[in-house]
Amino acid sequence: MGTSVAGIACEQGKFFIARRIPGGDLGEKWEFPGGKVEPGESDGEALIREYEEEFGVPVEIGALLGTVSFEHHGCTRTLNAYRVYFSRRDFTLKEHTEWRWADVGEIETLDFADSDRKLLPGLKTLP
Repeated sequence: MGTSVAGIACEQGKFFIARRIPGGDLGEKWEFPGGKVEPGESDGEALIREYEEEFGVPVEIGALLGTVSFEHHGCTRTLNAYRVYFSRRDFTLKEHTEWRWADVGEIETLDFADSDRKLLPGLKTLP
């Protein structure tokens, strides 16, 4: 079983989401950015690496907001979601075609990654 992480940035009831580039299992789906935790990495180190690789920005890692399980190619994986905070917003999109701030209601209408969609019930009360 592998572990993945998602970074949840929330401001004024809206969440930072991004749309993946075409191709692969999650091509063109919206998501909370993150990725796989590599061997020897902590969840926080993985999120810091992923945001740097995908957006070119540093993030500060906050509290664990939730954990869900999902199936990927017949394997059960764990997704840990953490609050993240931006110190800058000069995003350089490397793995995504666009980003936006959206509330839970809007996210529910988008073609959102199934694993990340499982996190939505726990985010409805996040300030």
